[in-house]
Amino acid sequence: METKNSVILSAAEEQQLLAPINETIGGLQKKINALRLEGTDKVVSLTNHMAIVKENANYTKEEKAAIIAEDKAALTEAKAVEEKNRAEIKALIGSAVGYLDEHYDKEYYSKIVASCAAQKNEESARYDAELQELKRQHESELARLKDKGEIKDEKYVYKNRLFDAKLKHDATLQEIKDRQHEAFAHRYHLIDLLRLSRFTFAEKQKQKWEAYKYTFNVKQFFLTNGLYIAIVCVFILLCILAPVVKHTQLLTMNNILNILQAASPRMFLALGVGGLILLGGTDLSVGRMVGTSMVLATMIMHKGINTGALFGHIYDFSNLPVGVRVVLALVVCCCVTTAFTTFAGFFTARFKIHPFISTMANMLIMFGLMTFATKGVSFGAIEMTIPRMIIPKIGKFPTIILWAVAAIAIMYFVWNKTTLGKNMYAVGGNAEAAAVSGISVFKVTITAFAIAGILYGFGAWLECIRMVGSGSASYGQGWETDAIAACVVGGISFNGGIGKIQGIVVGVLIFTALTYSLTILGVDTNLQFVFSGIIILAAVTIDCLKYVQKK
Repeated sequence: METKNSVILSAAEEQQLLAPINETIGGLQKKINALRLEGTDKVVSLTNHMAIVKENANYTKEEKAAIIAEDKAALTEAKAVEEKNRAEIKALIGSAVGYLDEHYDKEYYSKIVASCAAQKNEESARYDAELQELKRQHESELARLKDKGEIKDEKYVYKNRLFDAKLKHDATLQEIKDRQHEAFAHRYHLIDLLRLSRFTFAEKQKQKWEAYKYTFNVKQFFLTNGLYIAIVCVFILLCILAPVVKHTQLLTMNNILNILQAASPRMFLALGVGGLILLGGTDLSVGRMVGTSMVLATMIMHKGINTGALFGHIYDFSNLPVGVRVVLALVVCCCVTTAFTTFAGFFTARFKIHPFISTMANMLIMFGLMTFATKGVSFGAIEMTIPRMIIPKIGKFPTIILWAVAAIAIMYFVWNKTTLGKNMYAVGGNAEAAAVSGISVFKVTITAFAIAGILYGFGAWLECIRMVGSGSASYGQGWETDAIAACVVGGISFNGGIGKIQGIVVGVLIFTALTYSLTILGVDTNLQFVFSGIIILAAVTIDCLKYVQKK
């Protein structure tokens, strides 16, 4: 059949190309199905039947035992048939897959690809010609009209005609894209039937890549990854500037380990606040949690009598063994931070107070109490043996990173493998719908705040050991912005119910690397807050754009 473009195939011509392949594979498939009938198919059928019988309450115990015994006997025979036919089935499958490898692309798929490419070119030419014709008609009509109202109406009509033409063009391109995708997928549909849904690693990767290309959208790609790309570009620029400005290299193994070491305690904080953002909230008290915990941990792990007083009393824990003091410091930090986060969580869950308000109240209460209690005095350093005991270095590798990895693994399990994690996504997505479905929004909210408190206490305790003390109520200033920024950069949506642990990890690493790089380049700490603010604003804006687009 002759067409405007001989490369472009009609639906009938496509079927003619595919017919020999379907016929050959269909013939082999019939042989395989016949061999599986009394073997594999019967094994599956009997196994399912026994499972149904076990769950069927209409049978007595004796009846169940009799039916299952009969099925087991038949199952033994079916497995024997399955084993007998295994080699022949394997050979037939190998023959069929070999035929597809040799003929499918050459005789069918490559021609479909060429046809789709030619059809795209033809459609683009048609669309361009249509736009030119619409423009000519519009200009001709404008030249004829004199009345302003009629001119305005004509412009409106022209705009609608352009929109309709674009819709038709996009629909045609999507049809062409669908044709090519279906041609690709048909091969794996045949293999799916041959192997009973078993694919090789290479076949799985090819299907994933095709699915990615098929669903790829430029606008959505930049909405999802635009901020990452921008930050990576900034980091590359900093890597270029560092040797010029400071005569040093950023991408050294020592710097990378330093970044990972600095990121480890912050990972705990981001994981905690990430859970609250997942619920549609936030936490402004993270920095004060760190400051309070640093004071308490330093006070307990300090060598000898403390140099500072807490509420006018000087403490001395030196009579306790070092190991006991380390554990006591961790327990005290986690208990205090969990008490405060649970306090904020209660007001949020019970009285529907936005976490912004309840955690801001926490921030003010904690900062006021600790500043008053310590009179702004630092508690000095902790026992020098403690860092070597809890976070020793193995060669140049800081083992504090392993603590962070453990926290990531635990929180990944909580978010993805537990009922609590599923409920957090549900409450964050739609609290009212979650409540109607039987989820206790109050319990989920309180639990999320409590988990955040434990993570804050643990992270601050690690930071105290990493910094060898320096317990000051003002420590941790601005850390809440870093934790929140890491979460939103990592894709935890402020609209709630959207986000992954992997995103938080990436966000923390990006933010820590950026801060570390700016510090090496000598950028003022106060100016670093400007960078944080810009990144947060950009991340939330992109998140809102994605939300509006979905709506």
